[in-house]
Amino acid sequence: MCVSQSKKHLLIIEDDPGLQKQLRWSLDDYDVLVAGDRDAALAMVRRHEPAVITMDLGLPPDPDGATEGFATLQQILSLTPDAKVIVLTGNQDRANAVKAIGLGAYDFHHKPFDPEMLSLVINRAFYLHALQKENRKILQNQADSPLAGVISRDPGMLKLCRSIEKVAPTSASVMLLGESGTGKEVLARALHQLSPRAEKRFVAINCAAIPENLLESELFGYEKGAFTGAAKQTLGKIETANGGTFFLDEVGDLPMPLQAKLLRFLQERVIERIGGREEIPVDVRIVCATHQNLKELASAGRFREDLYYRLSEIVITIPPLRNRIGDAALLAHHFKNRFCNQEGRSSLNFSDDAMAMIESHPWPGNVREMENIIKRAVIMADGPQIVGEDLGLGDSPATDEFMNLRQVRDEAEYRATIKALARVDGNIVRAAELLGVSRPTLYDLMSRHGIK
Repeated sequence: MCVSQSKKHLLIIEDDPGLQKQLRWSLDDYDVLVAGDRDAALAMVRRHEPAVITMDLGLPPDPDGATEGFATLQQILSLTPDAKVIVLTGNQDRANAVKAIGLGAYDFHHKPFDPEMLSLVINRAFYLHALQKENRKILQNQADSPLAGVISRDPGMLKLCRSIEKVAPTSASVMLLGESGTGKEVLARALHQLSPRAEKRFVAINCAAIPENLLESELFGYEKGAFTGAAKQTLGKIETANGGTFFLDEVGDLPMPLQAKLLRFLQERVIERIGGREEIPVDVRIVCATHQNLKELASAGRFREDLYYRLSEIVITIPPLRNRIGDAALLAHHFKNRFCNQEGRSSLNFSDDAMAMIESHPWPGNVREMENIIKRAVIMADGPQIVGEDLGLGDSPATDEFMNLRQVRDEAEYRATIKALARVDGNIVRAAELLGVSRPTLYDLMSRHGIK
């Protein structure tokens, strides 16, 4: 008999033929696959990749113990980290069930099992697996957009992204202001990808990373014989970006003599290579970034005021991570998933104390600091969880702001909803459980506060 294509694969790992038959009969809504030992179970996992698996820990050759069951569980999760494994255990084996959860099992259920209750647990496991799969699909679709590097649910960041989309098609010079590590180059590249210049080159230079005596030749290029060692004509970064976008990072560190030369280029749109006499027209869009206050530098005589106004036709200020509601948890999940995949580790979760540290840390290095710390934690974590010690962060108490009662209520409601969704990586069911509300109530909250 052909199995209906609409039935979902459910793998049952059980060596007792009587229990196998009982489980098949009570779970006939699924395409039930049965394995009686580790080898058979792993073969089924490789062939069918079932989303949900039930298993008894007492498998041959250790039917009275749990060593074979634990080994099977670990191998299954290494093959399919997203599979939801439900351990079936006797009441006296609670310690083993808890250990299985610690190794990455989704849930446990006591024997003798209640068919209706077990079916409910399995149903929920399938639903959660589908939800997480859909979430990954959404994230993958987002990765195809030019703003894929911006991962945020914070309203300020979302508004900033809309500003980037508005400004990108224009020819205006854009200045990106923000602390180190907030993603200025990510946004500069997004500006380029959304602009009519997307097919041309995006060329970046960090003004703080190149010695002053080399920076001019890097920017404007030089002719053969212009100075000792100039063996051939070399184009500068500005000329290389012709037709595209030129990104000046840390423009506040540009030396005063080069500020004057850059200003002339912005006014005339021509350059002269070092050692050359010919004016070369160059058509580029200028995007610059800095973590410094250029107005203060201009007042102190360290940055040309006329250059500042040329560069800042559009100014976009990027908020630091500590001011972005829910984004710390959201980014932590993103980097954790990326580095688990990159380092070949099975799926990890954050412990409650680790997540509390992530949410309270001020992140002075912003997203860059977050990325480095989560990568280290993924590499160093023992077991299926990243705990507080793996992060190496200190506690940072939050400060409360005074507002009127309605503001307090709305703000608290909004923040709690955002943080709950971020903490559980967008899982609606778990976010509702975390908040102590029903799913319809959570959807109402999201609708009321404009949370997508």
